[in-house]
Amino acid sequence: MKNIRNFCIIAHIDHGKSTLADRLLDVTNTIPDREKQAQVLDDMDLERERGITIKSHAIQMDYEQDGEKYVLNLIDTPGHVDFSYEVSRSIAACEGALLIVDATQGIQAQTISNLYLAIENDLEIIPILNKIDLPNANPEDVKEQIVDLLGCGIDDILSASGKTGEGVPEILEAVVARVPAPTGDPEAPLQALIFDSEYNSFRGIIAYIRVMNGEIKKGDTVKFVNTGKEYQADEIGVLRLNQEPRKSLKTGDVGYIISGIKTSTEVKVGDTVTQKDNPCSVGIDGFSEVKPMVFAGVYPIDSEDYEDLRASMEKLKLNDASLTFEPESSMALGFGFRCGFLGLLHMEIIQERLDREFNMNVITTVPNVSYVAHTNKGDKFEMHNPSDMPDPNSLDFIEEPYIKAQIITKSEYTGTLMNLCMSKRGIMTNQLYLTSDRVELTYEMPLGEIVFDFYDKLKSISKGYASFDYFLIGVRPAKLVKLDILLNGEGVDALSTLIHFDNAQSFGRRMCEKLKELIPRQQFDIAIQGAIGAKIISRETVKAVRKDVTAKCYGGDITRKRKLLEKQKKGKKKMKQIGNVEVPQKAFLAVLKLD
Repeated sequence: MKNIRNFCIIAHIDHGKSTLADRLLDVTNTIPDREKQAQVLDDMDLERERGITIKSHAIQMDYEQDGEKYVLNLIDTPGHVDFSYEVSRSIAACEGALLIVDATQGIQAQTISNLYLAIENDLEIIPILNKIDLPNANPEDVKEQIVDLLGCGIDDILSASGKTGEGVPEILEAVVARVPAPTGDPEAPLQALIFDSEYNSFRGIIAYIRVMNGEIKKGDTVKFVNTGKEYQADEIGVLRLNQEPRKSLKTGDVGYIISGIKTSTEVKVGDTVTQKDNPCSVGIDGFSEVKPMVFAGVYPIDSEDYEDLRASMEKLKLNDASLTFEPESSMALGFGFRCGFLGLLHMEIIQERLDREFNMNVITTVPNVSYVAHTNKGDKFEMHNPSDMPDPNSLDFIEEPYIKAQIITKSEYTGTLMNLCMSKRGIMTNQLYLTSDRVELTYEMPLGEIVFDFYDKLKSISKGYASFDYFLIGVRPAKLVKLDILLNGEGVDALSTLIHFDNAQSFGRRMCEKLKELIPRQQFDIAIQGAIGAKIISRETVKAVRKDVTAKCYGGDITRKRKLLEKQKKGKKKMKQIGNVEVPQKAFLAVLKLD
């Protein structure tokens, strides 16, 4: 056990975690030459296309130093704020963390929040300065930032380059020297923490575990503490590039267990695995419950695919524990699910994965956050959906969630970023100069305002240099109204939104203009209206496609033409009464990208 080291890599997005992980695997000869490729741990097509890490990936390396053999378990984690739950789970399975900072960009918001996560879990932190080979690297300044943040000595910071491999052997030496070996009792009853899982259509559910105490052998009867279910451990092993079976896993090991489980609800990430004959008295403290930030409805395009969508969502939840969903129905879209996501990128990734991995083509409704409604009678309840909003006569007030946002940026972009935050109803609480040209802005702002396009705007204003991190600070009263979209007087519930009173007018107008472009013309006029309660605030009309019925009249009295036009007018009126308007899928997506 003294020769095992479990550690993860944490950093802001795009600071070179996966590239550095590649170099660590090269130096330890973990991967044969013919299987080498860039970002070898990012095994999803989506991750390669976008150049981001979406899932944490665990891999075991063998390393020899001074004649001693060590087993290093490395977990490469995502950097984007939407996947912070992955990071928190990886940290729970480790004793140490490599904190990577880009020598060209310095410390960013996500670096700080991931660092706090690691410190809370008492991990040993090894700071590493990456990308030192770049011509615009600024190692001295960035080292000072790291010293201020961590309170470590300048000599404790390692310099490396994920591209050239410079400084990588020193990192491995530091891991062996500084990261503590796992602590645990090999003689105690088995206690293993499930930190991830995935679905395999041939083998059932594969659970990834970290053994905290005791030992697990192939063929043991194991029990899952939270669900109380018992299974046979058909296969256990360690995670190399592929899964490698072993006879047993001892205290401190990270590996996997396959026990032929087919029902996805029986495996919960954060659960404890123990032995049936000699169970542990208490389960390990799992992870904090995930708090979804953004809610949206996900519906199958064909209503017959509802059950398939449910099965796909359950399998996807195994692999992404931060996804939450519950059934709901809509007048316009039929049966579907109300899903909770950690952010807009997370929502986009889930949609892509449903399409690629399960061939599920889905429609997603306008995303929103959850509000708390207070009625005149003193009751209060959560609203995840605009349709949950009570009648205005019985409503007392609504509270919306607020966040504390930390933005780290170059000082030249401060003014425009302040304007952006103020337009999103932000209140500045602090402005701190980290160095002469780097500022940390702290704002309190409504979560509902940052859900739509805040992150994209932040990046474009700052030319990619600003970084953003946030956490919830509670709820506050807000003046919110429900904006309905009516087509020929009929409400489309999937397009209705809860919005702040000041923004409702302009948002309703933009929405109607956008829908006018997207809804195909019919044989009759279609009125598109934005309404708050009974008050119409905006209107657009999609004109009817008309046949030229007067073409056959040449010469003669005008009454002949008028008679034909009147006849046509009656037909259009009748059509309007019985005709219905199909809303194309593009319309639901366009609302998300109104700007």
